[in-house]
Amino acid sequence: MNEATKAKWDRAAAHYDFMTGVGPEKRWGPYKRELFGHMRGKVLFLALGTGLDIGFFPPDQDITAIDISPKMLAGAADRIAAYRGSLQALEMDVCDLAFEDNSFDQVYTSCTFCSVPDPVLGLKSLNRVLRPGGELRMFEHTGSRYFPFKQMMSIMAPVTRKAGPDVSRPTVANVRAAGFEIKEVRSLYLDVVKTIFAVAPSG
Repeated sequence: MNEATKAKWDRAAAHYDFMTGVGPEKRWGPYKRELFGHMRGKVLFLALGTGLDIGFFPPDQDITAIDISPKMLAGAADRIAAYRGSLQALEMDVCDLAFEDNSFDQVYTSCTFCSVPDPVLGLKSLNRVLRPGGELRMFEHTGSRYFPFKQMMSIMAPVTRKAGPDVSRPTVANVRAAGFEIKEVRSLYLDVVKTIFAVAPSG
């Protein structure tokens, strides 16, 4: 367990809903609902936080959700209880998953890999727990390739990562580096907010 990351998100838990629960969720909600609509089989969901994404989950799914912050999970308790399906929430670090190999059919992330200290290690951990050919579906904000956004985000990153996310991550390249096969990358806002669809090696 990365204790520094755990402490950072424990501190953020008290004001997390206020900061992200209205504007961002309203703007990105339709895209998340579409992405999560692909859920099937045994699903692992990363960084549940206070459970704001639960409202976009399709009903009647078998979902295991994790978060590194126990205070975030405490804030999610009512939303977890209200979900119309099976939703188990566990305190866990993506870089140290306590699941057997090939445990899940799908993994979903929602603005997660901007905050994992070692993103490639975390993605390799997901690769391990996915069955061969299993799906990784991500909603992420990433670094940009374009001027002036690339330069601005590089300047901002050392500040933002202290409070929460790293705004300049090359997440698509990290997914490839972790051994996944990229199937689709869809840009939702410039090349910064995107969905990523990848699969684990089949053999």
